[in-house]
Amino acid sequence: MTTLELFFDLVFVFTITQLTTALTHHMTLAGAAQVVLMLGVIWWMYDGYAWLTNAVAPDNTARRLLLLAAMAAFLMLALSIPKAFHGSGTAFGLAYLAIVLLHAGLYSRSSSASVVEAIARVARLNVLAAALILAGGIAGGDAQYVLWVAAFGVEWVTSLLNRLGGFEVAPAHFVERHGLVVIVAIGESVVAVGIGASELPIDVGLALVATLGLALSACLWWSYFGRDDDALAEAAMAAAPPERRPRLALEAFGYWHLLLLLGIVAIAAGEKHALAEPGHALAFADALALGAGTALYLAGDVGFRHTLGLGAAPLRALAAVAALATIPLGAGVAAWVQLAALVAVFAGALVAEGRNERPSALLH
Repeated sequence: MTTLELFFDLVFVFTITQLTTALTHHMTLAGAAQVVLMLGVIWWMYDGYAWLTNAVAPDNTARRLLLLAAMAAFLMLALSIPKAFHGSGTAFGLAYLAIVLLHAGLYSRSSSASVVEAIARVARLNVLAAALILAGGIAGGDAQYVLWVAAFGVEWVTSLLNRLGGFEVAPAHFVERHGLVVIVAIGESVVAVGIGASELPIDVGLALVATLGLALSACLWWSYFGRDDDALAEAAMAAAPPERRPRLALEAFGYWHLLLLLGIVAIAAGEKHALAEPGHALAFADALALGAGTALYLAGDVGFRHTLGLGAAPLRALAAVAALATIPLGAGVAAWVQLAALVAVFAGALVAEGRNERPSALLH
């Protein structure tokens, strides 16, 4: 992976921050729907750039300049996120259209004829989705929701029905790039805690919630990286037949990573509210964000492992259900109590899983 790709991924930090802020300020059903729609269409194209640099290395001036132009478009997109449904939808749509066109243009520079043919099929759908997003941003109101849901469907639903023949996936680069995106997103959740606490008096309650928030972020990291699952994921992709890899890549690193990212955004938004009154009960929406966000992350993790054949994760699935059961603790007792319960559930599942795996590992 090149340093330019690392630079490119730093834009994603700001994107996640903006989505977290949007959810924090609109912790309602409508606010959650807006964040799901925005992250869904953003992740489709952001992941598309991971596919792009996997196939077309940014190793000359022209390609680097086009990738930098795409970074600028993503930055404009991120700036428009907070008011995308309240006045800046057109800016969001124009930035998104630029992202799509630059993506297709860069992909067309591949030296592989099969890759160029494959991206031509996908690019038509991407342009259609971008047109729907732009039209929705211009229209506003209920029409925006309808058109953006349609765009979401064009990207994520039709991809299940379309063949992915022609795309080439290099496992090492692909897995490394997605691992970086996950660690960047988890890091943003830590930043969210710091930003939320910056104007609050430092006392025992704040220190407790901040520490528990960091512990929960550590659980997110451990579940993805702690047992070298990223290395196992690379081995699984490498072992798959080349014609099977694009479908595995779409399902494992596209669909399931969307759940991982949604979970991280929800957790970060919930933690921001938990910092304000750590010893008091949270609003139900805030407690729901913490519990459901953790459950979403775990569900994405379980699906990711299952798709790549990394082994069943029944304890993580049970932990996802248990995370939902912590919602009454946050809404009825105190923020720190729910966070402590989430850490206990998540860490307990990981520890128990490690103990269960150890005897079998010794046998080998």
